[in-house]
Amino acid sequence: MISGNTVPAFPVAPMIPIRIWSSPFPCRSTNGREEFCSMAETRSLRRPRPRPEAEIQLLCLPHAGGSHSLYATWAELLPPEVELILACYPGRLDRIGDPWPTGIPELAEGIAAELDGMLDRPWAAFGHSMGAVVGYEVGLHMQTAGKSSPSRFFASAREAPDRPPVRDLHLRTDDELCAELIELGGTAPELLRMPEMREFILPVVRGDYRLLAEYGPRADGRLACPVTAFIGTTDHGVSLKGVECWSDWTTGSLDVVQFPGGHFYLSENPARLIRDVIDRLPIRE
Repeated sequence: MISGNTVPAFPVAPMIPIRIWSSPFPCRSTNGREEFCSMAETRSLRRPRPRPEAEIQLLCLPHAGGSHSLYATWAELLPPEVELILACYPGRLDRIGDPWPTGIPELAEGIAAELDGMLDRPWAAFGHSMGAVVGYEVGLHMQTAGKSSPSRFFASAREAPDRPPVRDLHLRTDDELCAELIELGGTAPELLRMPEMREFILPVVRGDYRLLAEYGPRADGRLACPVTAFIGTTDHGVSLKGVECWSDWTTGSLDVVQFPGGHFYLSENPARLIRDVIDRLPIRE
């Protein structure tokens, strides 16, 4: 178990492709070949494709154990009116040696501090699973600090902040934790059968699950913006009733949209999801 500010001991990653540890984002060059694009970034934030003329900035936050590679296709799928900003948590990719946060509010405060220096237009936030809780806290921190508040918040595959996840996931055995990841569908089973990959992945997953287990929202923490909640119809760990409780955590409206698929429904049809997101952003036609 990870406690306090202790950083999990991360071994050097073996050179094996995996979704949650993927490399920089590919861009299309003028000659049609795929190249790696440079990122405008801070310690916690990445902009795979800066768009200074965009009307709105969209902050996307990943799930527990995940990285910004969850949104690898979004930079190409989003229209020119939207600039993508991606959150990268400590303990992974180039932040593998960074101090582990003491809690989700501290993690969100660090992201918010860097985001404040990057925002120069209206913005919205999209958080998947754990990212929904972190994104909610980022928006709340910006709002209470008198900074730019989000125009809309998208909560994906996550019940309302006061509805706790399974509390003991970070304390389970390696085999039990791997079974949980396989059921969620975010990691290929063959990778979790490899001891060297388990050694690389599980400390990060445990660290993030501990943050979730210890998290509790402020009683007065309501976002001052509309909330859209997305849920997969076969996501057995997220109930429709729990998702509808996001209405208690906003002074604005709530709409709930269901997609075919499980916890990682967004990877199955990202284009359809992005259309739903764009339809709710304040951009000109």
